[in-house]
Amino acid sequence: MTKVLLNIAFILSIVFAYGQNTDEQLANYYFNEGDCDKALPYFEKVYEQNPSEFIFNRYLSCLKEKENDKEVLKLIERQASIYPHMVQYQVAIGEEYERQNNQKKADKVYLDLIDHLAPNPRTIIDLQKAFSNQGKHQLALQTLQKGEQLLKGTYPLNIQYAEVYGALNETEKMIKEYINLLDYNPGMISSLKLIIPRMIDFEEEENERFTLFQNELIRKIQKNPNDLVYSELLIWALVQRRNFPAALVHSKGLDKRSTNDGREVYKIGNQAAQNSDFSTARSAFKYIIDLGETKPYYYAAEQLLLNTRFKEITTLRNYSKEQINETVVEYKSALERMPKNGKALPIIRELAYIQAYYGNAPEEAIKTLEDALAFPKYTDLEDAKIKILLADIMVLQNKVWDASLLYMQVEKKFKYEPIGQEAKFKNARIFYYDGDFLFAQSQLDVLKEATTRLIANDAMNLSILITDNLGLDSNYVAMRQFAKADLWLEQHKYDEAFKLYDSITDIFPDHKLKDDILMRKAEAFQNQGKWETAIEFLQEIVDEHGDDILADDALYQIAQIYENHLFDNKKAAEYYFKIMRDYPGSLFVTEARKAYRNIN
Repeated sequence: MTKVLLNIAFILSIVFAYGQNTDEQLANYYFNEGDCDKALPYFEKVYEQNPSEFIFNRYLSCLKEKENDKEVLKLIERQASIYPHMVQYQVAIGEEYERQNNQKKADKVYLDLIDHLAPNPRTIIDLQKAFSNQGKHQLALQTLQKGEQLLKGTYPLNIQYAEVYGALNETEKMIKEYINLLDYNPGMISSLKLIIPRMIDFEEEENERFTLFQNELIRKIQKNPNDLVYSELLIWALVQRRNFPAALVHSKGLDKRSTNDGREVYKIGNQAAQNSDFSTARSAFKYIIDLGETKPYYYAAEQLLLNTRFKEITTLRNYSKEQINETVVEYKSALERMPKNGKALPIIRELAYIQAYYGNAPEEAIKTLEDALAFPKYTDLEDAKIKILLADIMVLQNKVWDASLLYMQVEKKFKYEPIGQEAKFKNARIFYYDGDFLFAQSQLDVLKEATTRLIANDAMNLSILITDNLGLDSNYVAMRQFAKADLWLEQHKYDEAFKLYDSITDIFPDHKLKDDILMRKAEAFQNQGKWETAIEFLQEIVDEHGDDILADDALYQIAQIYENHLFDNKKAAEYYFKIMRDYPGSLFVTEARKAYRNIN
C-alpha cells in the first residue's frame, strides 16, 4: 500500500511540475508575441511559485502596459518583501511613486533608505549602485556620504565616490578620489593602473583630465614626500603618455628617496630605448653608471648605453664624425674592463659594425672581429655570428671571395638553421654580383622554403629579379651592369652605383629594371639617413609602376620609414592601410595589419 501511495505522489509531482512549466512557457510565449492580455493570467500563476527577477520584470512590464497602477505598486512591494536585502526593489518602489506623479512619497522612500542604512559596506555600495543605475546620482552621493559617517574610516568608498563624481561631471573630484584610495591602501596601485586608462585617453594630445591627474599627484608627492606610491603612479602615467624625459626626472627623484641603486631609472631607460627616445635612454643609463661600479645595475647600464648609441646611429642615421669617434672610444673603453669571453661578443659585433659601416674603418673592424675569434671557446652560434659580420665587411672591401669562404663555413655548420640559411643567401648574392646568375638562382630557389620568413622573401625577390630580366636580355648586359651596381651599393659607393644604374635606363629605356633601379636608389638614401628623398623614389614606384611586383614593397617601406625613423604614426598608418586596401594579396598584408593596429 505504501509503495502505491509513493507512486501516486510521484506522478502528481510530475503533473504539477509539468503544469507549472506549461504555464511559464505560455506566459513567455504571449509576452514575446506582445499580447499582455493573454500573458498576465499565466504570469500571475507562475509568479506565485517562481518570483525570480526574470518573471518579475516581465510580469511588471505587462501590468504597466495595462496601466494598472495599483497592481504595479503592489507587485513591486511584494517583490521587495520577498527579497528584503535587494535594495534595488526598494528603490523601484520610489520610482513607481515618481511614475505615478507622487514625488513626496518617492522622496520619503529614498530618504528612508538612506536614513536607515546599516553600517555595512556591501549594503551601502548596493544602495549607491541602485541609485546610480537609475541615474539618481545626487541620491547616490548622499548614500556614500551617510555610509562614510557610518563606517568611520573602516572601509574605503573612494572608487564609488569617483564613479558618482564622474557621472556628475565633477572630474577633479573624481580624480582626487581615485588617488586618495592610495591613502587607504598603497597596494591598490595595481587596480588603479587598470581603472585610470578608462577615464584618461593617454594618446590625446590636449588632455585636461591628464593635466588634473598629474597636478594632483604632484601635490600629493609634495605633501607626502616619503609616500613613494604617488611617484610610482606618476611615473607610470608619464610613460603611458610616452613623456620619457619627465618620467626620467621623477624616476631619479624616486630612486634617491628609495633604494638609490638605479632600479627605477633603469626601467625608464629601457622603456625610452624601446620607444626610440634615445636621448632620454642615454641620460638614464649615464645616471646609473655615475652611481658607481658597486651598484647592481652598473654593468647592465654600461652595455645598454652602448647599445642605445648603436641603435641611435643605425636607426636615425643622423650623426657627425665626432659622434662616431666618441662612440668608438666608449665601446673600446667598456671592452677594456670586460673579460675576453663570450659575454663581450655582442658589444664587439656592434663596435665592428659601427667601425666598418659608419666610421669608415673596415680594416680596424676586421681586426676587432678576428681578435674575437681567438677568444676562449664560447658557442658555435656566437662564432658564426662573428664570421657572418666579418664576411659582410669583406664584401664592403671588395674581398668577395674571401667573404664567400666564410659564408660557406657557416652554411655548412648550420645547414638547417636560420643563421645557416642567412649565410647561404649572402653567398648566393656573391655569385649574383659576379654575374653567375644561373648558379645564384639555383641557390635562391632552395632558400624560398627557408624557415626564416625574411630570408625566404629576400631569396624569392632576388630570384624573381633574375628570372624576369634574363629572358629580356640574352647577352646579360643590363643584368651584369645592374648586379655590379648592386655590389657598389652594398659597398656604399653610391655615386658609382647611381651612374651605372642611370646608364642602364639610358641604353635600355624600355627595360623592366626601371622600378628595381628606383628601389635601389631608395635603399641607398635610406642607408644614408636621407628619409624624405628615399620616400620620393619609393612613391615614384607606386605612382609609375603600381601594377608591378615592387609596388606593395615600396608602400611598406614608406610606412616603415614614417613609423621607425620619422616617428610619424599618422602617416605610417595611412600607408599601412593602403597596402591592406590596394594589395590584399601582398606578402606584407599581415605585417601591415599588425603594425596598423599597434599604432592606431
